[in-house]
Amino acid sequence: MTVTTPPVPVRTTRRLPKWAPIPVLAVSLLLAVGIQFLGEGPTIAGVFFIGAILFAIVMTVTSRVVEGERWAKDRLATTLVTFAFIIALIPLVSLLWIVVGDGLTRFSWDFLTTDMTGIYGQMVEGGAFHAIIGTVYVTGIASIIAIPLGIFTAIYLVEYGRGPLSRGITVLVDVMTGIPSIVAGLFAFTLFLVVFGPAYKAAVIGGVALAVLMTPVVVRSVEEMLRLVPNELREASYALGVPKWLTIVKVVLRTAIAGITTGVMIAIARVIGETAPLLLTVGIATSVNWDAFDGRIATLPVFVYRQYAQGGASADRAWAGALTLILIVMLLNLIARLVSRYFSPKGAR
Repeated sequence: MTVTTPPVPVRTTRRLPKWAPIPVLAVSLLLAVGIQFLGEGPTIAGVFFIGAILFAIVMTVTSRVVEGERWAKDRLATTLVTFAFIIALIPLVSLLWIVVGDGLTRFSWDFLTTDMTGIYGQMVEGGAFHAIIGTVYVTGIASIIAIPLGIFTAIYLVEYGRGPLSRGITVLVDVMTGIPSIVAGLFAFTLFLVVFGPAYKAAVIGGVALAVLMTPVVVRSVEEMLRLVPNELREASYALGVPKWLTIVKVVLRTAIAGITTGVMIAIARVIGETAPLLLTVGIATSVNWDAFDGRIATLPVFVYRQYAQGGASADRAWAGALTLILIVMLLNLIARLVSRYFSPKGAR
């Protein structure tokens, strides 16, 4: 009985120059334009799609002939990953381009410091100061509720949780992660309806609704960060006689603070732009309401929704409000990075 061995791939030391993908890409795009002209005319999406396919084919075949099979597979994988990254980047770049371009039309200091008191119809005056204050109120209330609850729940699941109770909490968190935002709004509205009656509107109701959406995100992200902390650090702390609760505070949380901060910011970004639950719970107002526990209050998502629905000059205020919301999220992320950098252990900075 003879045993046949598979052929060994031929290795070669020849390599394509580093600039080789550039002319291949240029030729692929030109061919894509020519192919598009044979139809209804070239489009950006069509040229990009056809050019990507031609580039992947030509680059892989050229690499296989010159460099060999291994390098051809490597270049094909690199090409696919690169184009996947570009495709994922297109919506983000286009979104920022549209929001910044249209938002700068009305974005100004007056827009940030004035409200909509006495503004009717298609008047160009008026700003979003009342909506900014409302967004800070509602998001702050949600954060006060969700962040401690989420962190403590994650600590219990990682450090103490065993048995059916832990498994039940994990399942509940997974289910809550997929709850539609309108359901969270209905829950908060019904909860306060039973206690205070149907006419009650306040920022605290919106905060509770957003906390329902925010808590499972905090739990899941913090739980994953705590599980990444090596057990050796815990064991070293226990060996020195440090109690478990102090080990969690001084070692585990301190080591994972950067990831925890990032997870909390993701949770805040997840809820700060929610519109549906706030339409049900806090309504809309045209002036600043400094009382978080009584009266309707404006928020940026609802402000953007209402202004864009009115059209005309109000649509410019909607784009400016959307730009303001993005800037607030960016500012919170910068603050979070500074906090995580300051509190992280020196070796993790």
